[in-house]
Formats: sequence, C-alpha cells, structure tokens
Amino acid sequence: MSDEHEQPEKVWDEYDWERFLQQQDQKADRYLELWERYTDHPERDEMVAQEMGWLGLMDEDTKAWLEEVDAEFRDGSEEDACSEEDEQFEAHPLYRLSFELTIWLDDLFEEKGDEFARHPLFLQLSEQTCVMGGKLAAALSDPDGGELGMTIAYLKRALRAVTLGLNAAAQVQKDRLLGRTRSLYLKKHLFQVRDGIVELMGESRAEWRRRYES
Repeated sequence: MSDEHEQPEKVWDEYDWERFLQQQDQKADRYLELWERYTDHPERDEMVAQEMGWLGLMDEDTKAWLEEVDAEFRDGSEEDACSEEDEQFEAHPLYRLSFELTIWLDDLFEEKGDEFARHPLFLQLSEQTCVMGGKLAAALSDPDGGELGMTIAYLKRALRAVTLGLNAAAQVQKDRLLGRTRSLYLKKHLFQVRDGIVELMGESRAEWRRRYES
C-alpha cells in the first residue's frame, strides 16, 4: 500500500535545471582539462577516473556521460548520431534560422580566407553561433514539453550566446570589417533569432505557470 502522505516528486523549474547544467559544465571542463593532460598516456582512462573521483563509481550513467563527452573529440560523431528526435528540432523554424546563419558565416569565411576567419571578432561570432545552435537544439529536443524547466534553461543559454554574437556584430560594423549590406544582414539575422528565443521563453514560462502554479 502506498503511503498516503508521500509527497509527489518535485518538478524541476528553470532554476533547478540551471544549477544542474552549471554543475555539468564544471564537471565537463575538469574532465576535458584532464583528458588533454593525459591524452597520450597509456593509462589515461584510469588516471582521469582517479582524479575525477570515479574509481569504484563507474556506473552505467557515468560511463554513458563519459562516452558522450568523448564523442565530442571524434570527427563526425555528432553527424553520425542523428536520430528521429534530431530531425524534429532541425525542422523547427527557430533552429533553421540559427542554422542558416551558421552556413552563411561558413560561406563567408570560405570566401574571405583563413586570415579573415581568424580575426578575434569573427572567431567570437563563429563560436557564439555554434553555441547558440547547440543550446537551441537542446531546448527544442523536448517537443512534448515534458521538461519545460530544461527547455527554458537552455533557451536562456542560447539567448546569452546570441547576445554575445550581437555585441561582436556591432563591433564588426563599427570597425567596417564587412560591407554595409553584409553587416546589416548579420545583425538582422541575429535579432530575428534573439526575438524568436525571447518569444519561445515567454510561451514556455506561461505554460509552466499554467501547469504548476495555478
């Protein structure tokens, strides 16, 4: 017989998810630091596990997380891991808008050459555009809305990336590193993504309140 006083499981809100993601970021940063330090050592995995405090704790969840982080270092791993869920977020208009900007920047760098692409402002644009796309993919990977807190937390991270991208784009325009037409296109595209993120965040928060605060 179930305990009539048993409390229902707490549903994580955006702040719970943000704390969790920050912890995962710290763990990933530490792991990548150790991975680079011991990358050529014959006992790399054991040494990394020891410093991460994983010896004797290598359960299936830890192994799965480890494999996921390692996959980032294998060429083509993300493309090979495509699934039906990936296709769902890839079809979302907001993700497609972000992806179009990524392709546009890739084409621009190919046209202008390596020296252009290595400029600090364009490196920042490229980096933040990739982060923006990755966070949007994570936010849109729950089409049924079962984890609204997670969706909002990832949207906040995507918004931060697009804001940093807009700062870089404004400096690019100020320094006249691109022609007027391309500078305006870049800023317009980033603003469109930003507005889409803000709108989706508002919708997700309204749905959260409807579900859990009414």
